[in-house]
Amino acid sequence: MNAPLQEVAAFFNEVIDNLRLVLRLLADQRVPTWLKVVIPALVAIYLFSPIDIMPDIAPGLGQLDDLAVILLGIKLFIDLSPADVVRQHLDELRSLHSRSYRVITEEPPEEKPRQPSGYIETSYKVKDE
Repeated sequence: MNAPLQEVAAFFNEVIDNLRLVLRLLADQRVPTWLKVVIPALVAIYLFSPIDIMPDIAPGLGQLDDLAVILLGIKLFIDLSPADVVRQHLDELRSLHSRSYRVITEEPPEEKPRQPSGYIETSYKVKDE
């Protein structure tokens, strides 16, 4: 993968991680209620308001300001949440993330050729009668 594509992938991974963090913070009782109400409400008001920083006339370009407001709202919500609560949820998310994906760097062991069915491999002793 080339460098610009890796940077875009890293950006989207960070956004997804921050969204997970925000969802956890919204459910946490230690985060002030006013914070859970005010910031999402301001973001929603801007998104549904007919007044935009960039008009939505040009497809794609008009939605950039909406995306910027959403990302700013996420950052502001995380920054204003209690630092110890944010740190705890980040640690939990990292531990969940490290357990859910495993990178295997070594080759799997070669399998021994299987014996045809009906054969049993064992040691034996011949007795004289």
